[in-house]
Amino acid sequence: MEHIIGDSREVARSAVMLAMTATREEEAALKAELQGRGIHGAAVDYGGEFVQSVMKIIERSVVAAKRERVIGDTHREEGAVAGAAREAVSQVSGKALGLSVGGKIGIARSGEHVAVAVFFGVGLVHLNEVCVGLGHRAI
Repeated sequence: MEHIIGDSREVARSAVMLAMTATREEEAALKAELQGRGIHGAAVDYGGEFVQSVMKIIERSVVAAKRERVIGDTHREEGAVAGAAREAVSQVSGKALGLSVGGKIGIARSGEHVAVAVFFGVGLVHLNEVCVGLGHRAI
């Protein structure tokens, strides 16, 4: 299959891979690899009580994307990341409602496609469930 720059599936896959990195070193290596393929990436750790954290997860996604130059300062780009983050969070809300979450948020962009993935452990103490949510937007 021919590689298409800005392919939404490749961008989504990259966001999930970034969210699943275990260390900062692994994250940096993956971002460098993705950059070589024309995909810009960012990732940020997150943890807290889910219901109170929804807005913070969305805000951290936008801030991380801007900090790592995945997006610029336009309201379209910020809104696309916020919308994709909101979609990713909504996909895990059934498991996370009323519990604590902890994990990583991955953001990837190529061309007009941007994706946000959340990879969280959900639960109490050591009784954790694992969940992944993914959102995509076109800018």
